[in-house]
Amino acid sequence: MSGEQPESDTPTERFVVDLSTGEQRTVGAAEVDQPADEVPRDETGAPEPGTDGTALDGGPEDRRPAVPEPRELDLAQQFVARLRAAAADFAETAGAVSAVVREAVPPARHRRARCRLVLRYADDREVDVTFLGTAGLPGAPSRHGFDRQIRRWLAAGQRRDDAWLVTDPDAPDGLAIDLSAWVRAA
Repeated sequence: MSGEQPESDTPTERFVVDLSTGEQRTVGAAEVDQPADEVPRDETGAPEPGTDGTALDGGPEDRRPAVPEPRELDLAQQFVARLRAAAADFAETAGAVSAVVREAVPPARHRRARCRLVLRYADDREVDVTFLGTAGLPGAPSRHGFDRQIRRWLAAGQRRDDAWLVTDPDAPDGLAIDLSAWVRAA
């Protein structure tokens, strides 16, 4: 068999995802398969030093993708870091010995903010609770309050009511606290 891949009757859709917004768009094969920018060459046609996949000293060049601007990745990372850093505050507010943020998912236009928190109490009891916030951009002002809303819910006695409990197949007990609904009901 020659080096060609057999053609498939099933077309393949390709997507490009914008990591800063979570937006996804379909792209054609020509757009994806375009060669990288032309490698600069000297007058003999040979690649200029450091542009052909090797560093100037002949070692492999760092081929990691360019790092996005700090603002692009910082909003989501700051959101996650803020939740993880709040674990001790969550424990204190809940009267627990310790707390671990097991999952922290920043919001996106198509996805709600999410936090899975495990509280450990002095009697070795663990409470594993999942919180859902609003959808939107992680840097929007209301998203900065997600950790505060969790603390408020914990301080209010961790009540569970059908008005703010929602089915969540990813939560350990199949339920999550919808903080938006809890705030409206409070």
